Amino acid sequence: MLVPLALPAADHAQQWVEDRTRTGLGAVRVLVEELRSGPAGDALAGLRQWDEITLQLSNVAAVGSLLSNVHPDENVRTACEQAEIEADQVATELRQDRSLYDVLAALDPTGLDAQATRLLTKTLEDFRRAGVDRDDAARARLAEINRRLTELGLAFSRSTRDDVRTVRVTPDRLAGMPADWLAAHPADEDGLVTITTDYPDAVPARMFVHDRDVRRQVTVASLQRGWPQAEPLLQEMFALRHELAGLVGHPDWAAYDAAVKMIQEGPAIPAFIDRIAEAAHEPMQRDLAVLLARFRCDVPDATEIDTADANYYEELVRKEQHDVDAQVVRTYFDFATVRQGLLDVTGRLFGLRYERVEDAVVWHPDVAAYDVLAADGRDDVGVGSVLGRIYLDLHPREGKYKHAAQFTLADGVAGRQLCEGVLVCNFSRGLMEHDHVVTLFHEFGHLVHHVLAGQAQWTRFSGVATEWDFVEAPSQMLEEWAWSPDVLQSFATNADGEPIPTDLVARMRGADDFGKGYHARTQMFYAAMSYWFHVERPTDLTAATRELQARYSPFAWIEDTHMFASFGHLGGYSSAYYTYAWSQVIAKDLFSVFDTADMFDPELAGRYRKKILAPGGSKDAADLVEDFLGRPCTFDAYSAWLAE
Repeated sequence: MLVPLALPAADHAQQWVEDRTRTGLGAVRVLVEELRSGPAGDALAGLRQWDEITLQLSNVAAVGSLLSNVHPDENVRTACEQAEIEADQVATELRQDRSLYDVLAALDPTGLDAQATRLLTKTLEDFRRAGVDRDDAARARLAEINRRLTELGLAFSRSTRDDVRTVRVTPDRLAGMPADWLAAHPADEDGLVTITTDYPDAVPARMFVHDRDVRRQVTVASLQRGWPQAEPLLQEMFALRHELAGLVGHPDWAAYDAAVKMIQEGPAIPAFIDRIAEAAHEPMQRDLAVLLARFRCDVPDATEIDTADANYYEELVRKEQHDVDAQVVRTYFDFATVRQGLLDVTGRLFGLRYERVEDAVVWHPDVAAYDVLAADGRDDVGVGSVLGRIYLDLHPREGKYKHAAQFTLADGVAGRQLCEGVLVCNFSRGLMEHDHVVTLFHEFGHLVHHVLAGQAQWTRFSGVATEWDFVEAPSQMLEEWAWSPDVLQSFATNADGEPIPTDLVARMRGADDFGKGYHARTQMFYAAMSYWFHVERPTDLTAATRELQARYSPFAWIEDTHMFASFGHLGGYSSAYYTYAWSQVIAKDLFSVFDTADMFDPELAGRYRKKILAPGGSKDAADLVEDFLGRPCTFDAYSAWLAE
């Protein structure tokens, strides 16, 4: 029976990370030498050896990536960042090792099954993308670039993670804020209340505070996070990525990055961005006119609106014209109840059972650990079988990752290693906005994908290992379950135990549809930044941000703000932020086959689990979608949703 990783107590964590890194990378080097010197010809044995190397490297990097973003001890975070750097350096060395490439390239694929053949093909492609076929000078430069890019990525992440800004105001200026928020934020000895730029503070402040100046202060503080320290990091990152792409034969980083995604070609990215922008134009104009009209009731001479006012007035439109009061809605979403509801819903949908592990060693008392077990026999998995372990780290704290994401702790490989994943978010401990409930369902979609695809035969295909412009689709589809009245009524209750009314959920859905055109255009603004920053590498990122915002976003730029500096996706997603919209097109198509009157249809949910989630990266994403739908993906469902 496979067992989960034994995590260290807080006072031993740094030494544990350093020892694990040293041992893991040492094992990699031994395995590599064995592969080099082993008898040639046995393709399956050679691939097994390479896969074990991949697994050992993954184990070092995964722990480093997770704990560098969540551990409360700065020394441990620093040790984990170093582990990431060392693991990445070894991975680069291996992929540029011509003698190792020759061993793998000499393997005879005859007799290999489809999975092993795919692994061999993908592995050789990885080597070539790393520059294994370039001369010594080019390979040396590529290694240097990769090492520096890892350092820059960590520094950029740190600059946004650690830069928490604050706004301090007198209590009388917080009229409109929810009572539970005010109770949790008493005035200090100076008679002032502190609002941080962390989500549980900044989001409700921008939605509910009547005082326009307070909203603007919070908005500006949020849009200044990471600046100015992030700008030189990003400039160097963009330049090095461009140089790397050129060294391996691509015109720019976006083209290099797109080659292994569903979109395939760099120039297809701006074409897709403009296609979404055009589809969203009419809905944007329609809803923006409503928003601006409501704004003019208070500011008669206004000709435009910016994000310091947009959230507040969007909320007023939803309340006044759609009869949805977010402060009433949030009374149905107590955090503890929502968390349990999420587990109940996904357990029923995917045939899973979650068992709390009370004695699990965790990195912070907020973290909850669960074993994930098969509750039925779907996919020939025995009932009661342990599929993996998950950790939920869902509240903000100092030094912690500021957004929401799923982190790998261990890739699951059948018979060799138990799958483990971590959900890292920053939600309130009390009542939640429904938007945050949707976010929780979305991010948990990544986690359940990681677990269900964590029964793989090969490390390379384990977990969320599909093309990056597909990985958001299953999570975006799971959001639909956070909108179903029947689903919500199974856990969303107010203080009197009354379930959320069906008609309120219907009004919430209608209100949520308000603004989707300009929200889509805002997403295209972010996607355009992601792409053009890498292709054009502007010398003034603030000016470039302002220009792209004017081209795509309906909201005016705010003076002295630098949104790009805390746009963490420039690190991980690089030039490919378009993937959120690309995945949403797929998600709408996937969901189109579900019956909203029977969201737990076991046959359909089982087929979705088997065809979309369980395969991980073992097939191309387009093939997964076609296997499930019985046809290729189309734009139709997305277009209909956007236009309705």
